[in-house]
Amino acid sequence: MPFTVVIISMKASDLFIKCLENEGVNKVFGVPGEENLDLLESLRKSTIEVVVTRNEQTAVFMAATYGRLT
Repeated sequence: MPFTVVIISMKASDLFIKCLENEGVNKVFGVPGEENLDLLESLRKSTIEVVVTRNEQTAVFMAATYGRLT
């Protein structure tokens, strides 16, 4: 029985964002930068809202508070 192998090319950041969407994540908090550019590009194409902060401490504080309130 012959079978067909289909290879789908996807970046790891796209797969990660799809997993977050499947888990029901609707917001992420973080600091944009060169190190996470692929992740930010994948987030731009998704339904997840990105909340930009000035430093990591603020992002953690905002995410923890948002998590407790929702």
